Amino acid sequence: MPKVESIDHVALTVRDIVRSVAWYQRVLGLERLHEEVWGDVPAIVGIGNTALALFPIQEADPKPPSGHDTVAIVHVAFRATRTHFDAAKAELESLGIEFEFKDHQISHSIYFFDPDGHELEITTYEVQPDDL
Repeated sequence: MPKVESIDHVALTVRDIVRSVAWYQRVLGLERLHEEVWGDVPAIVGIGNTALALFPIQEADPKPPSGHDTVAIVHVAFRATRTHFDAAKAELESLGIEFEFKDHQISHSIYFFDPDGHELEITTYEVQPDDL
């Protein structure tokens, strides 16, 4: 059985690639990757070994490929240190982006949406007992 190392990227469809690239750069600090090779489609944004591949939506109501019973992705989660988690909360607040905090006992997470309605999560496993 083959073994994989990690997730390389998650592919998302977006309505406006330029807007989405700018949003992910501004809000999550992701960098534009591989533009010199692939150009604008897909637009790859990421950091370290984690990336998102942003593809333009092809029609108003995308449907699963023929013959597939596809279920939607629930959310994409990014892991952060406690310091960066707290900084992300402050940055989202300063940008006016609403988020929901959840205490998962072993981790803390914040959930919010990108401009196309994809739910994103930033999570930390550095949980402090006095956190609210």
